[in-house]
Amino acid sequence: MFLHTEENPRSAGLSVQTYQKAQSATEAPRQTEYRLFAEVTRALIEADKSDYAAKARAVNWNRRLWLALQADCASEVNQLSDDVRAGIISLAIWVDKHSRKVLRHEAELIPLVEVNRSIMDGLSGPS
Repeated sequence: MFLHTEENPRSAGLSVQTYQKAQSATEAPRQTEYRLFAEVTRALIEADKSDYAAKARAVNWNRRLWLALQADCASEVNQLSDDVRAGIISLAIWVDKHSRKVLRHEAELIPLVEVNRSIMDGLSGPS
């Protein structure tokens, strides 16, 4: 695997592709989802102690994660039960509304962290 350097910017794409292939071959979907939630949640926690720009980046990353979950749950091919899908969609709507409040300085960021942690707890439990 090549390291990304200024002299070889194409190698970055190759490295990412190689990593993604290895990751998908060795990691179950729940593990991938847990890892992504952990990364986003860590960014939210760190951003809460930082400036507005860092907070906005982390909140928007979290919103994109929840928007993707919402779209997946709205898909007819999603195999989760209707109740679980509805619950995730409801949470995604709440996350979006609360995120807008956080970005307008009308709400704290911590409830977003708490929701993500609850999802992580569910992902780490028995399947």
